[in-house]
Amino acid sequence: MVDRNDYLDVRSRSAATFDLDARLPDQVFKEDAGDSLFCEFDAVLTPEFWPALCAMARWHGDAYVELLVLEPDCDAFYVPEYRMYPAMSLSVEADVDDYWAAIGYEPDGDIMGSIAISANVIAVTGPSGRWGCWGERDPEVAVFRGFPNAVERNGWCAQFGPFLEVSGALKSYLPLTFAGRMVPDEYAAILTANYGPTGGRVSSSSSMTRPRY
Repeated sequence: MVDRNDYLDVRSRSAATFDLDARLPDQVFKEDAGDSLFCEFDAVLTPEFWPALCAMARWHGDAYVELLVLEPDCDAFYVPEYRMYPAMSLSVEADVDDYWAAIGYEPDGDIMGSIAISANVIAVTGPSGRWGCWGERDPEVAVFRGFPNAVERNGWCAQFGPFLEVSGALKSYLPLTFAGRMVPDEYAAILTANYGPTGGRVSSSSSMTRPRY
């Protein structure tokens, strides 16, 4: 985006769905939106993933998918370096090329300025705020909520997967991001409490081991 007001509008709508200051393993969703599923972070920032996001948006009557980059910081990085605002609002009628044009855009021909390369923390939702995808590059995962029912959830998984529940993510995705390839017990407990079947809200302690990056 090149207009600050448009960027702030996307940020405001994202803030209704997510706690923009939270980070995994803490709870990033403001409301309980049901089951959580995980995938690898980089998958979300590929053109092939666009239909999966559109499917979630359409479940809830959203005409647009909105993506906001939270890290690096807008005013500290994207504006001074590239004179742009790290967000998009794209119609669900757009195709994979349109999505890639938005997230893969290289300001001044610099690949490091593209969202697909530079984004470390992202929040994706639609105007309804009834679904969302939160992704972080450091633990290399993205988490999804907002499935209307088990049938839609299972069909979405079969079409766009693989996706894993929190127990699977802790075994398959997350070990690679920690020293010794071991997820600390406290991290695993907090992530499970927040994104497991009960989906509560548990905060991490200041002493918890964070991913090594």
